Amino acid sequence: MPTVDSNATFDWPVRVYYEDTDAAGVVFYANYLRFMERGRTEWLRSLGYAQDVLREVENMLFTARRINLDYLSPARFDDLLTVRTQLTHLGGASLTFTQDVRRVADGVLCCRGVVNIACVDAISLRPRRLPSTLAADLSHAHTDASFRRVTPNL
Repeated sequence: MPTVDSNATFDWPVRVYYEDTDAAGVVFYANYLRFMERGRTEWLRSLGYAQDVLREVENMLFTARRINLDYLSPARFDDLLTVRTQLTHLGGASLTFTQDVRRVADGVLCCRGVVNIACVDAISLRPRRLPSTLAADLSHAHTDASFRRVTPNL
C-alpha cells in the first residue's frame, strides 16, 4: 500500500508526573516512547480496535520494529503535553507513524519520532498481514480530514 499523503492526525493529551522525570526534573528520554505508545493505542481505540481484542479474536499483536527519535526541548513535571499521531505509511504487515510531543502551554516541540510497527502472529511472533477489515479501516482513518482531535479531561 502507498505512503499516505494526508493531514489526518490524532491528538492525545499526556500530563507529566514525577515518575516520568529524571534527577534533573525533566522527562526521562525513554518516557517519550511511553507517551507515543499511548498516542498510537488511543488512536487505534478511537477507531474501535482494542489491542487485547485483536490478540484474542485475530490472533495478532503489534510490535515496534524501528524507532527514530529527535529530542528537541525538555518537558518538565506537571507539563501538559499533546502527542500528535499521524499514520504515514500503511503496508501489508506494517504501519509507520510520525509522532510529535508538544508542550501545550507554549506549543514547543519537545520530541519528534518516526515509529515503524509490525503486525505479528500472537503465538509464533512471525510477521503476518493485517486483517483486511482492519487494513481498510486504517486506510480510511488516515485520509479522513474530520478525524483529527480527541481531548479528554485531565
